[in-house]
Amino acid sequence: MEQYQQIGFIGLGVMGGPMCTNLVRKSGLPVHVFDTSKDAIATLVEAGATAHDSVADIARQVDVVFLSLPSIDQVESVCAQLCGAADRLRVIVDMSTSDVARTRALAASLAQDGIAYVDAPVARTAEAAVKGTLLITVGGSDALFESLGPLLGCMGSDIMHCGDVGAGQMVKILNNMMVFMTVNALSEIITIGRRAGLQGDVLFELLSKGSADSFVLRNHGMKSLAADTFPEKVFPMLYAIKDAGLALSLAKQGDFAPRIAQYTYDVMCKARDAGFAQNYHPAMVQIVDGRAGVETVPVVG
Repeated sequence: MEQYQQIGFIGLGVMGGPMCTNLVRKSGLPVHVFDTSKDAIATLVEAGATAHDSVADIARQVDVVFLSLPSIDQVESVCAQLCGAADRLRVIVDMSTSDVARTRALAASLAQDGIAYVDAPVARTAEAAVKGTLLITVGGSDALFESLGPLLGCMGSDIMHCGDVGAGQMVKILNNMMVFMTVNALSEIITIGRRAGLQGDVLFELLSKGSADSFVLRNHGMKSLAADTFPEKVFPMLYAIKDAGLALSLAKQGDFAPRIAQYTYDVMCKARDAGFAQNYHPAMVQIVDGRAGVETVPVVG
């Protein structure tokens, strides 16, 4: 960490807030923060961070800045502001889930101004963000990966170097698409089980003892689908649709038309249109089982 003396963090939301808190507590370095939410900033100041009034202020103070933002649109905008005001800033690390092609184009553009760019999106739950046990998939040079390792290690327990810029995003996007497809499959299984007379929590507990067990079954399945609980501000449907769209775009670039991924994307879009845009994405079960929107599961005669 000796290469970096001052750290910046922009985007203190559900994931970014606890990630930054761990960076403050574990890195031993000054951390400078900015967010549009005053409450989010206040929480980090209480943890020991230094607040700033703008992105430009951050750019003038830090060697490296971490971003945790909703999409590549915000990432591009913030990077333009950072680049325009950069003084000592040398490295930008995007921990958001972003479009691969635009990530690579942004990295090339920033390189012309002497700023290195690394994609390091995170996976696992909000609880993992709090505990510092995130999976972080990194795209960038070997040298940058090595230099950033100790800082990333403050936020995650599994730090994977996936390749050059963009590779981290590819692994994260495909990870999320696999989760969404599994949630869709579990939605069908729990619907079949319930209609046959099995309680959802009992079914999933039994399945967890056999070969159907998975991280998604134990988390999304047991904690959300079986409990029939889909709170807001916990990876909402809109975010899931965005990430699934990125996976479909990646497939299109490879001249491949996936059927399960496309079907899952369509189900989530129906759930969004049925009023679940801000709910935790396993709410798609309410489309699958016919409680909301147009029933998507065909009736077998």
